[in-house]
Amino acid sequence: MTTRLLITGGATGLGKSMALAWAKNQKSEVNICIADINKSRGDTTVAELQALGANAFYQHCDITKQEDIDQLRTAINTQWQGLDIVINNAGVASGGSLQGESIEQWQWILDINLLGMVRVSQTFLADFKAQGHGYFINIASQAGLTPIPFMSSYNAVKAAVVSLSETMKLELAHDNIDVSVVCPSFFKTNLDESMRTSEPAMKKMMDRAFDKSDINAEQVATSIYQAAQKRRFLILTHKLGKQAFLMKKLMPTAMYIKSMLKKTKSMQRFTQKR
Repeated sequence: MTTRLLITGGATGLGKSMALAWAKNQKSEVNICIADINKSRGDTTVAELQALGANAFYQHCDITKQEDIDQLRTAINTQWQGLDIVINNAGVASGGSLQGESIEQWQWILDINLLGMVRVSQTFLADFKAQGHGYFINIASQAGLTPIPFMSSYNAVKAAVVSLSETMKLELAHDNIDVSVVCPSFFKTNLDESMRTSEPAMKKMMDRAFDKSDINAEQVATSIYQAAQKRRFLILTHKLGKQAFLMKKLMPTAMYIKSMLKKTKSMQRFTQKR
């Protein structure tokens, strides 16, 4: 049975790694659409997927533009007459203090990381309902579960993705449409390329967090692939992330906040020095 898969932001980073994971591990034929704004990187990824035996193609898509998403849907339906899995992966990064992040920066990340996901999901939902099945995999972040200081807009948007995903899970279950939400922590990827902040210290702090990670995009993608085969709702890809989430759930709120204040004191000092 052929699996028809769409990955937004699939040309690089985690999106590309997930595409390769499906191509390498899928036991039956797999069709993969790489939707992205970077054609050269998209074409490179498609060539790698085709070398692995996947039937893949690139489609330009800016998820802030409904016209692009409609054209993406038309291209997929023309190629495959339907779709089985949508991985809502396209996203950007932001950072800064509450005072340091402008409303324009908030609007930018909201439009891409949250509303872009909503646009794509709404567009392909009709096809899922018509064919009687479908699967959304929404990429959120550990930041949406256990937020840290100086990332207000990113934390808030990723928390909204978690809430959106839970709502979709409950709302769409009766239509035989499944939903998972993925919450990875820091890992080596190219997300820092999109990082927006008006505070240089934040960029340095995020770069350090990415560099210190002991897990890469390929490992995260493999973890996602394996969990997706079991249709797990909440997919946590990092051991420390699982521990942090469990601690937050089990500890009294006041004790948890006190613990986090100690853990994040170094971040406060880091930003003040710069």
